[in-house]
Amino acid sequence: MRNLWNSSEAARFEGDLGQRVYASRLLGRDPSLVLHGGGNTSVKTRERNLFGETEEIIHVKGSGWDLATIEAAGFAPCRMGHLLKLAALGELTDLRMAEELRMSLVKSNAPSPSVEAILHALIPAPFVDHTHADAFIAVSNSEGGEARIRAIYGDRVLVVPYVMPGFRLARAFRQLIPDGIRKGVIGVALLNHGLISFGESAEESYGRMVQLASAAEDYLLEHNAKPMVVPAGTKSKPLRLELAGFRRELSRIMGGPAILSVHPDSAGLEFARRSDVGVLSQKGPATPDHVIRTKRVPMVGRDLEAYRSAYEAYFGACSAGREPQPTILDAAPRVVLDPEWGLVTVGATAKDAAIAGDLYRRTIDIIHQAQALGGWKALPAGDIFDVEYWDLEQAKLRKPGAAPAFQGEVALVTGAASGIGRACVDAFLERGAAVVGFDINPGVVGMLRREDFLGITCDVTRDSEIAAALETTVRAFGGLDMLVLNAGIFPPGKPIGQLGTETWRRVMSVNLDATFSLMRESHPLLRVSPAGGRVVVIGSKNVAAPGPGASAYSASKAAVNQLARVAALEWGADRIRVNSLHPNMVFDTALWTQEILEQRAGHYGISVEAYKRNNVMKVEVTSRDVANLAAELCGPRFAKTTGAQVPVDGGNERVI
Repeated sequence: MRNLWNSSEAARFEGDLGQRVYASRLLGRDPSLVLHGGGNTSVKTRERNLFGETEEIIHVKGSGWDLATIEAAGFAPCRMGHLLKLAALGELTDLRMAEELRMSLVKSNAPSPSVEAILHALIPAPFVDHTHADAFIAVSNSEGGEARIRAIYGDRVLVVPYVMPGFRLARAFRQLIPDGIRKGVIGVALLNHGLISFGESAEESYGRMVQLASAAEDYLLEHNAKPMVVPAGTKSKPLRLELAGFRRELSRIMGGPAILSVHPDSAGLEFARRSDVGVLSQKGPATPDHVIRTKRVPMVGRDLEAYRSAYEAYFGACSAGREPQPTILDAAPRVVLDPEWGLVTVGATAKDAAIAGDLYRRTIDIIHQAQALGGWKALPAGDIFDVEYWDLEQAKLRKPGAAPAFQGEVALVTGAASGIGRACVDAFLERGAAVVGFDINPGVVGMLRREDFLGITCDVTRDSEIAAALETTVRAFGGLDMLVLNAGIFPPGKPIGQLGTETWRRVMSVNLDATFSLMRESHPLLRVSPAGGRVVVIGSKNVAAPGPGASAYSASKAAVNQLARVAALEWGADRIRVNSLHPNMVFDTALWTQEILEQRAGHYGISVEAYKRNNVMKVEVTSRDVANLAAELCGPRFAKTTGAQVPVDGGNERVI
């Protein structure tokens, strides 16, 4: 691997903590070293306290921070003296350790220190780096892994057999170095876990990590254990109905809606089709850090009941005689390997599913390379169980706090690139949904850069594009729960006698025909939504009170309104509720150009500003107002409402 240290860049980061931030980001930039908040770094400093006393402080990465983007505030400053006293104890539960780590902080608002804070404190060097380098894990988790690690590093590295992270690991490390770390040692190899490097400066510690990880990479190449060669992907049949149905059953086992992601990388498909995948995949995760995100083992195939039975049997065997008895986590997989689907990952959120995918994709490469060295070997089941049912993880489960309203659910918004559609995207994201936006404007693709949003360029007047976009939607998130039908056009006003046939047909095509096609194609997905499907049709005040010069628009919206009413009647038995919103005077949308505004204001003989507030309440209605109500219609407050028509117009005399 390349050393990315840049002296000019590093000079912009002041002090030891600044250097710690810079080097940490370099580590976080390399996914072969750390992924999604993994890894850990620290720096020891001497600082004066309120009483003028000099204290030794260790700044260790705080819980919830990612090395790739960490700031100085992401490091938890702990009193070294307190940590070293903890290290000298004979016994300490991890829950009590976590409390003591919080008590060691010199800032009350600092993040919780890493569970490896005591281990870092024991290493007699200012800067400490800890990663889960893929190459190291591939060698460590192969047959004869310990001997191979010792051969690679010789006297440069202290080798520590696997011990559960937390206090037990710190205690084991302390027992291995009663007289300190011998001269010439630049790192620590935590078997089946990760690599530690240390140094007098951030640059030295980082450089040593690069050196140690590169040595493992070189060893793999020398032994012809190369990364997996992935053939070009092949086009598969549509999977959306199968995936959505599977998601409903999986959500039942999880106890709430789940996000599923089919990973497009062909490596997952190749691995799932291996004749020995049922053996290799069941040996365990690459490192204990992966257990919480990916669970003990993936599910091979689609038999959820068999997986649940095996999981519960594993739990019972490992927890027998244990006090206190842990609470069983949901028995649903986080990784699915299927010869037709390839690699599918699962999470309570889109981010969780994405993390599981990134971790297991790297696990596939690690298994492939370890096999080439003589065989893939993971931790024993008991060690894996200890991590999955760790007291610290159990404590997290017991923490109070409700999940976001739409966590685990998938919303689709049409016309998502601007106006009401864009506001709906934001409203559903804020409530925890994974959101897909369709728009003919290609700008929707890059509109947001986050795991829980997918923008798709789609001309909704073309059935083939709708089908392809829905397939992409379900492969990305697993299904469809909420559909907001917002795409539409509003042509410049003309009386019927002057309206061209082409304009009429275009308005009907976008506003009515596309809505019908989207509803028809979405129905099979909505009917298997874990919590019941929901549809919100963005109608118009013109349904109840059409205006002159808007015949095509008014007729199209009236027809859509009738379509929604029929759908409410037909789909109620499928637990799908269909409701309509009728906005009016919403001017921050692409439909309302300055030309149209002036035309309509002129028709009423008032100014544009007066026209914008021309309602009973004399208020301006925004896209955000409509979007919030659209989201609420999909929420629990309207769980028993279907076929409703709700105005969002500030009050219109003709409608009232």
